[in-house]
Amino acid sequence: MISYDDFLKVDIRVGKIIEAKPFPEARVPAYQLKIDFGPEIGVKVSSAQITYSYEIKELPGKNILAVVNFPEKQIGKFMSEVLVLGVPLDDGRVPLLTVAEEVPLGKRIF
Repeated sequence: MISYDDFLKVDIRVGKIIEAKPFPEARVPAYQLKIDFGPEIGVKVSSAQITYSYEIKELPGKNILAVVNFPEKQIGKFMSEVLVLGVPLDDGRVPLLTVAEEVPLGKRIF
């Protein structure tokens, strides 16, 4: 078990995907995402293994949840700045965690 204070160390924020492009260099099929987290955090990039769940054209405009306080991670020649959250399913799909209504970008999840 962890404490609530431990949970608060993980900074999960709402962001809007503003750009998605193929990531052919990835070992596992993935997209490169540019995500706007509002004025406090700004625009960050990430890769996401969601090609079995989403066509690239349906991603821009989607509000998602991501961890914004992990260290950057090198993925091939690409530096991922945030961890986009999704649910890995047995069939290979990974639905993204989203919010049910419009909320301000960069709002923290608790």
